[in-house]
Amino acid sequence: MSFYDKVYEKVKKIPCGKVATYGQIAAMCGSPLAARAVGYALHANPDPSEIPCHRVVNRHGRLAAAYVFGGLDEQRIRLENEGVEVDEENMVDLKKFLWQP
Repeated sequence: MSFYDKVYEKVKKIPCGKVATYGQIAAMCGSPLAARAVGYALHANPDPSEIPCHRVVNRHGRLAAAYVFGGLDEQRIRLENEGVEVDEENMVDLKKFLWQP
């Protein structure tokens, strides 16, 4: 299984209403220093309807400035539609919304 496939399998498990960080997904894939590679994998997401890459944020909870499937506003909309609160600085409170598998 490729690294990208591992990323997609982990991201599929993030529940609605929760977020994960790039680093968290990297660690779950066995490559804790590969957060940037997780971002590359999500930009190549082959099936956004099944792989909810909008649920992945940076280590501070900030949304992706270059969210590939519609931009920052689209990521915000998708998260808010799932009950995730996003503040005016495009930040998610990780204490409240971080997925803890």
